[in-house]
Amino acid sequence: MPKPSDRISGIVPSGKDGWEIHFAAMNRKQAGENIIMLSVGDHDFDSPSETVEACIAALRAGHHHYTQLPGIPRLREAMAKISTQCTGVATTSNEIIATPGGQAALYAAVQAVLDPGQHAIVVAPYYATYPGTFRAAGADFTVVETRAEDGFQPRAEDILKAVRPSTRAILINTPNNPTGAVYSRQCLEDIAKICREQDLWLLSDEVYWTLGGGEHVSPRALPGMVERTLVINSMSKSHGMTGWRIGWLTAPADLVTLLISLNLVTTYGLPDFISRAAVEAFDNAYGVKEIAERYASRRNLFLDEVRGLNNVTVRGSEGGMYVMLDIRAIEPDCEKFAWALLEAEKVAVMPGVSFGDAAAGHLRVSLCQPEEILKEAAGRLRRFVGAYESKAA
Repeated sequence: MPKPSDRISGIVPSGKDGWEIHFAAMNRKQAGENIIMLSVGDHDFDSPSETVEACIAALRAGHHHYTQLPGIPRLREAMAKISTQCTGVATTSNEIIATPGGQAALYAAVQAVLDPGQHAIVVAPYYATYPGTFRAAGADFTVVETRAEDGFQPRAEDILKAVRPSTRAILINTPNNPTGAVYSRQCLEDIAKICREQDLWLLSDEVYWTLGGGEHVSPRALPGMVERTLVINSMSKSHGMTGWRIGWLTAPADLVTLLISLNLVTTYGLPDFISRAAVEAFDNAYGVKEIAERYASRRNLFLDEVRGLNNVTVRGSEGGMYVMLDIRAIEPDCEKFAWALLEAEKVAVMPGVSFGDAAAGHLRVSLCQPEEILKEAAGRLRRFVGAYESKAA
């Protein structure tokens, strides 16, 4: 066949994206093995029944035609209300563009602020798609590593050192995937100061904002940041709607107007019946409180179960759907450890290095399983750590 474009070939240039353990474990589970899947951030429960019924009603009512490119007006209004809650800044519907999921909102944000050859800064650990999203835009990027010993809180001086003349944007994620770290107000104020002084965009991935273990601070609410902050959000985690693909981007109205053209040549709008169900889910907060409470309970249970585990340290883990375990004192090669854990105890976790060098020597443990399964997984991990240390000795 003719040669594919360099752009598409270079999104994942190595051919390896860090998810090999997850897919191997999934294949084995589907073949009948008793494997505990703690490697992916997809809820183990269904979307709220009220949301499902709202979707069915909209479908039966004939709402299955083309929709407006930036989202139907009622959806954008509902998203503006939620964005006001999330960011603490009064938001209007013309500052919102609806997208098929948070990843599409991230893609739109990157396309909106970076031209090919321009530079961005990505704070790590980061969600696995971040590098590929910049590569798809033809943009250069520098990864700024946080430190486990700091609870994965970014240091402003490290970010400032990475700024170049061609730098146009910084990308952060709080509450963070994979670490569960919730960035402090002081940390965000320091980053905001860099953006103002260097005239940079700030891309703020806040899809876990309802699942934080403390105060959620959006940098959009900080002085001088409304006009330079793009907030990526999604219903996937907050409303239990991962497969529905409903996300949105909050941005200055003039930028949103330009981004409508991106939807014209990519998504061409969202399904009408799903959009209407999403409006009802937003207006009634279907599942939001229950989901947040469920993950808080699971986080506390799992942390209690691994507390006192020899040479394993919890890092970050204040919010989100994950717990981050530092295993460097046992095995610095977290990928090796994760494969061995899968083989010996049939527990699938993500090696931290999949999310950047800052998380090397760590394991990301998903809390997307019922409490009794998390308890069993913690027991298997405890047994495995004991055997691993004995073998190493």
